[in-house]
Amino acid sequence: MSSQAASADPGSRVPAPGGKNIVLAFSGGLDTSFCVPYLKERGWSVHTVFADTGGVGADERAYIEARAKELGVASHVTVDGGPALWEHFVKPFVWAGEGYQGQYPLLVSDRYLIVEAAIKRAAELGTRAIAHGCTGMGNDQVRFDLTAQALGDFEIIAPIREIQKQHTAVRAYEQDFLRQRGFEVRARQQAYTINENLLGVTLSGGEVDRWQAPGEGARGWCKPRSEWPSDSMRVQIGFANGEARTLDGEPIAGHILLAKLNHLFAQYGVGRGLYTGDTTIGLKGRIVYEAPGLAALLVAHRALEEAVSTKHQNRFKPDVSRKWVELVYEGFFHDPLKADLEAFLRSSQRCVEGEVTLETCGGTVDAVAIESRRILNAKGATYAQAADWGVAEAEGFIKLYGMSSGLWAEVNRQ
Repeated sequence: MSSQAASADPGSRVPAPGGKNIVLAFSGGLDTSFCVPYLKERGWSVHTVFADTGGVGADERAYIEARAKELGVASHVTVDGGPALWEHFVKPFVWAGEGYQGQYPLLVSDRYLIVEAAIKRAAELGTRAIAHGCTGMGNDQVRFDLTAQALGDFEIIAPIREIQKQHTAVRAYEQDFLRQRGFEVRARQQAYTINENLLGVTLSGGEVDRWQAPGEGARGWCKPRSEWPSDSMRVQIGFANGEARTLDGEPIAGHILLAKLNHLFAQYGVGRGLYTGDTTIGLKGRIVYEAPGLAALLVAHRALEEAVSTKHQNRFKPDVSRKWVELVYEGFFHDPLKADLEAFLRSSQRCVEGEVTLETCGGTVDAVAIESRRILNAKGATYAQAADWGVAEAEGFIKLYGMSSGLWAEVNRQ
């Protein structure tokens, strides 16, 4: 990640006198806003890092920087994480082509890159203390802690975990804590936990946690059906080595391509779902998620991959993919097995090249056309239409192919 902006005093790299420096991964939301005064009141000099992984615009980024200043941090930096997120997560995720438990598209996998940004800032400040706003009930704490442990010897402070034993209504306590110190809380943050990045949006809390139908407040980018455009939309995505490289014929950087797909397909409500899954720590998690760009990429990639790969490749790869997804979901982003699996996935993509045309009328997206010199077409045969073999060859193949089952039936026929 490269430093993109900084809202800190000129001496922000110098440890503040009289305070122990700690780096807090900061988003400006309720949890990380609470962490700042909580840590300060315990003697820490708090330095915040916002890793912009592509889910916010200029106005929101300015709000986050202003929020950090309002809360009284010693320094705040914003780093650009979009290119790294594309390279280290989106590419192998699309190669894998699988959601967690067949559905969830791992939208909070930017956490791993956020930890790396926090660790880099800690090195600049000469501290080994880092903090996060993860709760003790969710998966993010595992992702954060395991990544920090894999990358070095760090002291990890998690204020939300520290308060949850004493306060069962954690979010209400955080809101009161901030208000008592003169800090307002955004209306949406009072009801929902909202995460946005280049990958998409997740919303939990409120009626979602109560196993009720999501209200209108639990909506991110995706337009409701009543606002879908009346005309259908088509876009073409070009791939090389399994990576999306062009959009409607124009070369484009991956993270920018995904951002454009998010905007285009969100207008048609593509990629929105309500997911219940098994969390790392064993609880049931329920979230609303929206991933319009990833949904489009996955459909396009799968259509092309299945056309250019052998039957055996298409049958075997999902086993590898599911394991890769499980490792990433459960916090093992730096486990060597993940790297081993990615080596296979990368090899499986060497012939995945061509252009795929996607079409949506709203809600879903289909791959309606594929162009590639790698499609495994038989010159003399088309499925269910024509073949350059005859009856004898077909009957002989069927007899030999089913021999084992046929022998069993013959031997055991009563």
